[in-house]
Amino acid sequence: MRKIIVRDQRKLTPFNEPARELRVLNKPLWLHQRDVLARYCKRELAPVDSLDGLRDEDRAERVETIVCRDNLFFDQSFIDQFIADAQRLGKACRVAFNPDDRAILHHALQLQRGIRREGNYFVADLWYFPYGVEENVRPLLVDTLAHEHGYYRVPSYMANEKGDLTYWVPQRAFASIEHWVHLYVANCIFGLFARGARMETSLERPSTKLSILFRAMWERKQVLRSSPLVQVGKNTIIDPSAVIHGPTTIGDNCTVGAGTVIDNCVIGNGVNIGQGCQVMLSVVCDRTFLPFNVALFMTTIMENSIVAQNTCLQMCVLGRDTFIGANNVFTDYNLMAKPIKVLQRDQIVETDMPVLGGCVGHNCRLGSGLVVYPARTVESDTILFASKERRIIDKNVAYEESDHLKLKDGAKLHRRDYPR
Repeated sequence: MRKIIVRDQRKLTPFNEPARELRVLNKPLWLHQRDVLARYCKRELAPVDSLDGLRDEDRAERVETIVCRDNLFFDQSFIDQFIADAQRLGKACRVAFNPDDRAILHHALQLQRGIRREGNYFVADLWYFPYGVEENVRPLLVDTLAHEHGYYRVPSYMANEKGDLTYWVPQRAFASIEHWVHLYVANCIFGLFARGARMETSLERPSTKLSILFRAMWERKQVLRSSPLVQVGKNTIIDPSAVIHGPTTIGDNCTVGAGTVIDNCVIGNGVNIGQGCQVMLSVVCDRTFLPFNVALFMTTIMENSIVAQNTCLQMCVLGRDTFIGANNVFTDYNLMAKPIKVLQRDQIVETDMPVLGGCVGHNCRLGSGLVVYPARTVESDTILFASKERRIIDKNVAYEESDHLKLKDGAKLHRRDYPR
């Protein structure tokens, strides 16, 4: 099977680069797509801006083909089901979803245009052609197998609905990444939560349950801490007092300090997690450093970043090469009980999410003692110092507002061009 990638050149705020370069589950999105499709695709054509731009000789070639846009996130379970159904159908088709698919309706549709309504279905830019690219395609429905899972138990006056905050978690995940919020969704809801949901489903099979139980007994560990659920790479050092619950993967050459708690996370290679850190439902990418007493909850940190001591990040996304100073707090709940809003295409729109943290771009430096309001963003290459005038970040911060531009001699520094 050959693969054709359709490029999406739009740059996501505040990162100022296309979605394909941003990390999902510790991989650039383009690499995640390649790995998921690797078992099917042996050949890849040069990327195109649209199917209309395909060369005549490539269009005329009668060969099994899959086409996808490079800003799409899908997991292995989803693509396996789509290709199996498409090959069984044996006709040109395009991925589609039922209008009542809860994962798509509640989490994938907001703030994007890539998944759109056509007739009785939602469709997206993922195609299968059994005999080369052709004009006539039919929708192929894929069920995401979404189930409702709680993630916060809070008083009813905060949740406004019986004290539970919930997500519709798919076992087959699909999203179009067009906003930084979609990175949060892809990593946490459609990534870590979905992996946990698949694990729970697998444990319903007696053979799997007994296999994990016997392995845990052999290792003399609690089930969630046993090797089938906690996978650790080479040359990784973990203090005996650290608590690690699965499903969790930890890469090579990592260090986990005393008293650290890690629960359902993806930890990259070369990550250093110091004493007393709390890392839950988070993706910590390669070569990140968490000194000590750092709290991460449902947060994604891209590679080569540092989060200093006593800082709390909840439901946030951080870019690469970024430093977050000590004693910073990224809040995730609007005390005024108003909807959380974000900037999308120069308009302020509601997210339909009761809790949501902030987002910091690439190569940023944030000093100590800042409080960041929910859903606020800091653009790439920005430096912020806490001061009497700006200790609380209550609006989005653009590069032009960076403190490093306020030099005594009036000199200006130029932002970097991404991708590098």
